[in-house]
Amino acid sequence: MGSMMQSTSHPPSQNTSRDTTSSETPGTASSTIRSMTGYGQAEGAVGAVRVHVEVRTVNHRFFSPSIKLPTSFAKWEAEVREAMRQRVSRGHVTLSTRIERAAAASAAIDEVRFAAVVAELRGLHIRHGLDGTVDLNAVLRMPDVITTPRDDDDTGTAAELVTVVQDALARLDAARADEGARLAAVLLARTQLVADAVQRIATRAPERLVAQRDRLRASVRELADGVAVDEQRLAQEIAIQADKLDISEEIDRFHSHLAAFRATIAASDAEPVGKRLGFLLQELLREANTTGSKAADAAILQDVIAIKEELERIREQVENLE
Repeated sequence: MGSMMQSTSHPPSQNTSRDTTSSETPGTASSTIRSMTGYGQAEGAVGAVRVHVEVRTVNHRFFSPSIKLPTSFAKWEAEVREAMRQRVSRGHVTLSTRIERAAAASAAIDEVRFAAVVAELRGLHIRHGLDGTVDLNAVLRMPDVITTPRDDDDTGTAAELVTVVQDALARLDAARADEGARLAAVLLARTQLVADAVQRIATRAPERLVAQRDRLRASVRELADGVAVDEQRLAQEIAIQADKLDISEEIDRFHSHLAAFRATIAASDAEPVGKRLGFLLQELLREANTTGSKAADAAILQDVIAIKEELERIREQVENLE
């Protein structure tokens, strides 16, 4: 009997998980993580005009640019798109550009056209015997007397426009990095809640196996109703049930995925992390589902539910990361 109990309780394998309070304490969030939501703007000279550029980004699975340029700048859209692609790997990016001219240069009177209109109106007065003089306002309202600069009159180069675009993208990048650092801190805090629940499950698992073993023994003896029980066969059945309920591998994988999740957040390189974190979340959810299916214990199931809730909250935040 003693040897059978030793072979079925599995306390050593269930209790090999690490203590999250010592080896998995959240670290400081890396500033290289970027949110997919942000805003940046910049101004600069392009030829004879001053240009204002605004860039906004929102969530998107891929790089999805939307570029709005004045007519005179449309020929440089490819250069602008490449500058955006170098700065943003994922997200819907909207870039808009407007030309700002000085008030004095915003409109001008075409004196040649003005003189021609005055002469034409005076001729009409004479030919038709009209009284009065030519009205200035009437002249100014005639077509093409007052001219405004057109977009296609602007000068400049693609390099000048791209410089302004890059300034706006740099400000966008800084805003996304600030938001990313805030999201990273939230993710680390929620990841710690998951780790705490996993540790509770790891602590409860051996106790749960002993309780299940004792419950099975009691049930068999009750059903036997005094009839001799084959202890060897009973020990084999208990061993089979214990193996089905064993979640030591799930606990180990939980810790491995959580460590990878935190390492990804803390990485010092500037590579986008959103997709990798999303993959790790899928793996964590898989372990939670498997653990729940093996639980057969109210306390463990409660922690599994808590883990799933936290993973869903984490997923919502990860979707905001580049």
